[in-house]
Amino acid sequence: MDRLQQTYGLSDEQADIVATVRAFVDKEILPVVAALERDDVYPQEIVDGMRELGLFGLTIGAEHGGLGESLLTYALVVEELSRGWMSVSGIVNTHFIVAWMIAHHGTAEQKAHYLPRMATGEIRGAFSMSEPGCGSDVAAIRTRAVPDGDHHVIDGQKMWLTNGATANLVATLVKTDPEAGHRGMTAFLIDKTPGFGEVAPGLTIPGKIEKMGYKGVDTTEMILDGYRIPSGAILGGTPGRGFYQMMDGVEVGRVNVAARGCGVARRAYELALAYARQREAFGRPIAEHQAVLFRLAEMATKVEAAHQMMVMAARRKDSGERNDLEAGMAKYLAGEYCKEVVEDAFRIHGGYAYSKEYEIERLYREAPMLLIGEGTADIQKMIIGRRLLEDA
Repeated sequence: MDRLQQTYGLSDEQADIVATVRAFVDKEILPVVAALERDDVYPQEIVDGMRELGLFGLTIGAEHGGLGESLLTYALVVEELSRGWMSVSGIVNTHFIVAWMIAHHGTAEQKAHYLPRMATGEIRGAFSMSEPGCGSDVAAIRTRAVPDGDHHVIDGQKMWLTNGATANLVATLVKTDPEAGHRGMTAFLIDKTPGFGEVAPGLTIPGKIEKMGYKGVDTTEMILDGYRIPSGAILGGTPGRGFYQMMDGVEVGRVNVAARGCGVARRAYELALAYARQREAFGRPIAEHQAVLFRLAEMATKVEAAHQMMVMAARRKDSGERNDLEAGMAKYLAGEYCKEVVEDAFRIHGGYAYSKEYEIERLYREAPMLLIGEGTADIQKMIIGRRLLEDA
């Protein structure tokens, strides 16, 4: 693996951060992930370790107590974490998106209030855009906030909140002017108590949604029934900017999902290569049989291609340029290639892949999430196609 997924041009500090996270994954995550995933247990000790490493403040500016690192550094960290357990990367991803939105769109007061405590992990963020009746069709959301003096009253139901129970801050997209289309959407910063049930008057987090993969991290709904919130909790202080702010967060989130795909694919390739070298058939290791050798070659090529596209998308965003095309391409390619690499690793393992004793069984359940998270593969192709037409 030494020649795969190399990222050239990193500073010494970036390289040290990635190496530190890789060592953390090998020591603290891989030895325990099987038991935690089987029991669907929130990985509190791993989260505490990530807090000690400063990962919750990785991209938050030094003036707010963070490390001030780039999107590229963050994406490489996510790649390493996902190699160990994709759920762990999900715990930091929504937090990262909310911190990014506050840093780039929040008022001075919001930045000063939230970012220092987000950098330490004391405040952990969740991101809420989807609803039961709409996924990628963001304009179809129905949750509405109505002014009431110096407050707003919110009613509606949100869906697919990663960290919905454990987070104590939720960036939530609602409609404040239903007749104004995208310009009638507003993002609110909702403070809440961690946990399930009614965590604030009018705000309820029902039980955890059971999933086929992506265990450990809590995925929930959020029900708002007459929930009163100060109007000062509007991100940026001005209503009607929520769609743009959320899309900016999703853009960096898609780079994150691409990085997850790269990490899971790399782990699948590592497992397949190790198994193919030690498993014998017809008197020699199966890696020496052309059918398996060709499969390994295809897997490694996909692992490398996805990584390089993800790096390119992150670097473009870091340069200050629009990267919706590149992020969409990276997310689409990495998700598809991850699914294919995991399936090839599954085939190389043969019957043992079907056993829960082998790690590849977990990866086989986790990979499909990358085809739908942060916008489905088909939505990515629509974004890519429309952007190409614009450029033409």
